[in-house]
Amino acid sequence: MIKLASTKPFAQGGNRLCYVHPDDKSKVVKVRRPDFTLEDLRKKKGFPKSLKPLSSFDDNLEEFKVLSAFQKKYGEHVFKHISRCYGFEETDQGKGLILELVRDGNGLISYNIKQYLYEVGPTESFNVALDAFCNFWQETSLPSRNLLAHNVLVQQDDMQRVVRLVVIDGLGYSGFFPKSMLTASYFEKRAKKKISLLRQDVEKYIARAKRGEHPTEIGILLHRDAD
Repeated sequence: MIKLASTKPFAQGGNRLCYVHPDDKSKVVKVRRPDFTLEDLRKKKGFPKSLKPLSSFDDNLEEFKVLSAFQKKYGEHVFKHISRCYGFEETDQGKGLILELVRDGNGLISYNIKQYLYEVGPTESFNVALDAFCNFWQETSLPSRNLLAHNVLVQQDDMQRVVRLVVIDGLGYSGFFPKSMLTASYFEKRAKKKISLLRQDVEKYIARAKRGEHPTEIGILLHRDAD
């Protein structure tokens, strides 16, 4: 069993905590926050989502299903821009989902786009990586919710050049109609919209950083595991 109780998570989401795997620093362990039960999450949803089974509110289970389906459909190529999944392990904080932990060339945990733009700024290598990511997303038309800047990591090499962007959350289709009823062109249009919204998010954070505005705590790393 993985012991996490005595360690500090490096990130906190709305429903989950993220820890560095104690036996493998190239992996992250995602566990549910103890202050949010599945019952609580279901109660927060309105009708008809409140009628869904509890398992549908388990972010770890849903993420595992989505990433497994992506690997089966798209192959290894898909992990160029999404984090690789290694399945589940038992922890002292409940069942944990094990995924790739994206690190920079200096060994530190990578910033997300939001924090990168505040800490570093819109560098030339970032702009190149953003274009490459957007092209990939349009070509594959991966189903996703909005590509939020705090859910996309910016990986730098040991020369601090951005080498890739990696989505770590918000993947999968969550629409009303079954996927089998929808055409490829539908997902292509959705992907185009998600890309456009991400670019708008980028411009928003660039503008805020230039004005000297302090970023909100959403998505900001609690630590970068420098040890």
